[in-house]
Amino acid sequence: MTATVTSIAAYVSPPASVFLASIPTGAGADVHVYRDTDGSLSSECTGCGEYAWTLRVTREFAQEHAAACRRRPRPLAA
Repeated sequence: MTATVTSIAAYVSPPASVFLASIPTGAGADVHVYRDTDGSLSSECTGCGEYAWTLRVTREFAQEHAAACRRRPRPLAA
């Protein structure tokens, strides 16, 4: 009799980005700033949907977008 060993690899999802801040825009939307698992920062605007990413450890890029974006918040998906 021959025994067969089957290995089942378990998928482990990468760690999630960490929410750092929400910067309001002039139109009532928000720019959400996250620290990604590699140490970089990213942001997403709830008004225009712009996604930005940077290696710099500053929030200037998100603050600049928040100051310039004039789109109102997008409706939430159903």
